[in-house]
Amino acid sequence: MLLSSVFLLALVAQGLMLDNGLLRTPPMGWLAWERFRCNTDCEADPKNCISEQLFMEMADRLAQDGWRDMGYTYLNIDDCWIGGRDDNGRLVPDLKRFPHGIAFLADYAHSLGLKLGIYEDLGNMTCMGYPGTTLDKVVPDAQTFAEWKVDMLKLDGCFSTRKERAQGYPKMAAALNATGRPIAFSCSWPAYEGGLPPKVNYSLLADSCNLWRNYDDIQDSWSSVLSILDWFVKHQDILQPAAGPGHWNDPDMLLIGNFGLSFEQARAQMALWTVLAAPLFMSTDLRTISAQNTDILQNPLMIKINQDPLGIQGRRILKEKSNIEVFMRPLSGEASALVFFSRRTDMPYHFHSSLARLNFTSSKVYEVQNVYSGDIISGLRCETNFTVTINPSGVVMWYVYPIKNLKIPQQ
Repeated sequence: MLLSSVFLLALVAQGLMLDNGLLRTPPMGWLAWERFRCNTDCEADPKNCISEQLFMEMADRLAQDGWRDMGYTYLNIDDCWIGGRDDNGRLVPDLKRFPHGIAFLADYAHSLGLKLGIYEDLGNMTCMGYPGTTLDKVVPDAQTFAEWKVDMLKLDGCFSTRKERAQGYPKMAAALNATGRPIAFSCSWPAYEGGLPPKVNYSLLADSCNLWRNYDDIQDSWSSVLSILDWFVKHQDILQPAAGPGHWNDPDMLLIGNFGLSFEQARAQMALWTVLAAPLFMSTDLRTISAQNTDILQNPLMIKINQDPLGIQGRRILKEKSNIEVFMRPLSGEASALVFFSRRTDMPYHFHSSLARLNFTSSKVYEVQNVYSGDIISGLRCETNFTVTINPSGVVMWYVYPIKNLKIPQQ
């Protein structure tokens, strides 16, 4: 009976479509959660607590250190900002930690050419126990966020029922639309339903949300990155067609610049998230990030590939007994991105292949640019054999494109 009720609610919800024209490419920015969690002790740790000061300092870094100009424009608050509700039932921030209010932060972000994102939860409480957005609060909370000039809403699903989610997420999409303010909508809906059909209807999701979390929260470890990647690969036939301009699968935040990944693993996460057309939300301390990690995150060709206007999510196309995997993402201009990924833990591996073996069939001649090193390989045909050397837990990433107007001699 419950399944039938949820299905009927989903059918009704199809009339409440998100139609905001936003996020035609995956969003890029900074999100507080993975690095700063729910640290609210501003007396003991004033530099790292969830506060107005933290977000203003990150906004300064985004604007001044090249991030904004590379496309990292969202400054996103996560859980633990809420102080409660006022006498009219409207959300208010914790005034000790956000003394000037959220509208002030939005204005500050906008003055720097950034956008502000905020967090709530479709339940009685947020995941960390702060007041949530119950069904009766969806419309007034959407209006509050619009009045604050917020640019993105992440709506979590802790302490909600399946029925409430089936009603609440489409209802919030409609409520955000009704405010008249363009607010990108990040949903956690599928993650609370197991991420897969029949419990998850990805067509309905694309009508309701701009991006959505499908699976578990990322943790600051290589094993966490691999668990998410494995789940995405296992279900790529379902997930890959669901993504596209305006609606993206979200494997969660980038760990680069934190504590859990080696240099090779950091480069691997960036390349793999890019080939999956994932949102690029950094969650690290931009005040102290190293030049090496900055170079990974600000790689211009990597960002060009991530932001490709076709918006096609890539997929794994080859898995070798040698523990080498190859991912491919089709790009505009007849180009492609290839990621050669090593799960080995012993030594660099020399992987021999050809474009033909990787499903290229064109008679065109290609040029390849190594995304990290910048090296160019020219005159590559489908049948040309090549070798790439991949470090343990590392990647080699190629941008492959046909050489224009090259005349192939007649046989």
